[in-house]
Amino acid sequence: MDYSNFAAYYDALTRNVEYEKRAMRLHYLIRQYIRTETDGTLLTDLACGSGSLSEELAKLGYDVIGVDNSPAMLSAAMDKKMRSGLPIQYLCQDMRELDMFGTIDVTVCMLDSLNHLGTLEDWQRVFERVSLFAQPGGLFLFDMNTLWKHREILADKVFLYDLDDVFCAWENHLLEDNATVEEQLTFFERDGESWYRSEELITERAFPVQTIEGLIRIAGLELVAEYDADKDLDTPEQLSPVSDTTERILFVARKSI
Repeated sequence: MDYSNFAAYYDALTRNVEYEKRAMRLHYLIRQYIRTETDGTLLTDLACGSGSLSEELAKLGYDVIGVDNSPAMLSAAMDKKMRSGLPIQYLCQDMRELDMFGTIDVTVCMLDSLNHLGTLEDWQRVFERVSLFAQPGGLFLFDMNTLWKHREILADKVFLYDLDDVFCAWENHLLEDNATVEEQLTFFERDGESWYRSEELITERAFPVQTIEGLIRIAGLELVAEYDADKDLDTPEQLSPVSDTTERILFVARKSI
């Protein structure tokens, strides 16, 4: 999916994501777990979207390569890059077909981007491509919406957002597999006295944690740690363990040396 409609409203809908704090947490974890012989600053931001996290990581000194398969999202990212002047490189690629110029110290994939992949085969392809281009001792940090979140928080719920000149109705439907959520987004944008409607259908699927842990090992990566991705963001070095009600898990994996 290219998210051509969603891209226009993505930043407005994610104002509460706290990208700076999430970048600081990633920075802390990278410093804790990196084992490469290089300086550990070459970083790929998979499914970078409109580039908000890429911008924050670049501010922290990382040489960032943002990768996304949506031209519309990358256009928004390039606009931010033009304003900030940060030396971020953006590539239009499907993360299942990741193809880098050389080895990478750190790869991140945040904000449940992997949940948008519908099959375990897709996840495995991503992990294998990340592993292929990872420096020995390099890191792969990614997060995942949990089954609990899909079943208890997102399932069959409706969320309404009234954001300046944009109104969004976000309707969820939990499918029969009890793991996949279809998200129907309907946007109404004001232009003067007129309102314009557009829609986007997004699908996210969650998997058992043990299944994802197995895919990490198959790809030649070592699972180093798991944390609650959304708790204690005000103190990035304070990391909460995963619980039965964790909504999003942050995985830290490392390429074997």
